[in-house]
Amino acid sequence: MHMATTSVKHPEVKGRSRAAGLLGGEQIRSAVEEVLASTQFIDIHTHLFSPAFGKIGLWGIDELLTYHYLEAEFFRSSSMKPDNYWKLSKKEKADAIWKALFVENSPISEATRGIVAVLQAFDLPTDASALAEARRFFEAQTIETHIRKVFELAGISSVVMTNDPLDAEEVPTWMNGGQKDSQFQAVLRLDRILWGWSQHWQELARQGYAVDERATGKSVAEVRRFLEDWNARMRPLYMAVSLSDEFQFPDESMTSKILSEAILPSCREFGIPMSLMIGVRRQVNPALRLAGDAVGRADLRALENLCRTFPDNRFLVSVLSRENQHELCVYARKFSNLMPFGCWWFLNNPSIVEEITRERIEMLGTSFIPQHSDARVLEQVIYKWRNTRTTLAPILTNSYRLLHNDGGGVTKQDIQRDVNRMLRTNFENWTKLSAG
Repeated sequence: MHMATTSVKHPEVKGRSRAAGLLGGEQIRSAVEEVLASTQFIDIHTHLFSPAFGKIGLWGIDELLTYHYLEAEFFRSSSMKPDNYWKLSKKEKADAIWKALFVENSPISEATRGIVAVLQAFDLPTDASALAEARRFFEAQTIETHIRKVFELAGISSVVMTNDPLDAEEVPTWMNGGQKDSQFQAVLRLDRILWGWSQHWQELARQGYAVDERATGKSVAEVRRFLEDWNARMRPLYMAVSLSDEFQFPDESMTSKILSEAILPSCREFGIPMSLMIGVRRQVNPALRLAGDAVGRADLRALENLCRTFPDNRFLVSVLSRENQHELCVYARKFSNLMPFGCWWFLNNPSIVEEITRERIEMLGTSFIPQHSDARVLEQVIYKWRNTRTTLAPILTNSYRLLHNDGGGVTKQDIQRDVNRMLRTNFENWTKLSAG
């Protein structure tokens, strides 16, 4: 009798407790906004660097203004030819971009509004004459203190770098003990090896690995030894590559050979995922340099083949073409070793982010990672994550209101759990970051 009473009483108490915390339809929006504002996100893909790497890490107003997104806009609003632009100093380039995009035109594009948001975040003027004061402000900062302030303003706890073991500027830092800043996590980037083998295999050879141009003989084993050594140096959270819209798997290419015989076995051995960013069309306009890349629709059957052929590998995947997004969601429903992430590059506009995120929630629930900043300049994380929170708020509100209207209960704790999952724990669990 005592046990029967206990078994009935417990769920009643639990039910009353949950009922007391249920949100009404009109309360959901404010609860979502509060959770998004108070939760520190993990920025899972950037091009930032910790202070240990010195001048490789970009920050400050001139770097913000000469970011390649703004350079592409500049050439549309200025009569200056690219050849003449590249001859200018960094400061002269920034002056030209400021004049063309912020003085002679209203900064209403996503990238130019980002500059205004950064200036505002530091209580700097945003009018046409603001550039000189902004330069004085950034020149007065010390990088370590500035990083902490930037992360606080962005609402992020840590960022994941992009680290190339064949980059001549970066390698010395790793060879001299690497970096220890817990706010910056490493990633082993493999573009030069996977799609640029013929141009870069000699760099592996110079590091002491017995490889050749055709990757014959001991080459595959030596690539694996190279990865083992760099895994020990970097302790990367994942390996990564950016691939063109023409990527196929399997095929007879060097990319397929090295990916299947060296990279993916090493990922399994180290217990880390492989990140694939698919859909770049490189240098459609070489005169624009970094700003000269474009986008192409990829054949995602290559991804299907990878997920099916290597079920013990985990894949983080972002695709650049808007037209590929639905396919990516469908494949994520078929393969539990696939984690879609982010709205990358040309997709990082609120109108497109909203569409993609709604679609992912409808098809995948909370089993994806909505966004990363892809920041190349430190202060960009401020406006990129502010924009993400602004865009996510109505999307999540709508999802919870639909659930509420269907008769499901929603609490603030539910919202917190879901936001944590999408913007922290999905990544932590996928990469074992939470294990330290």
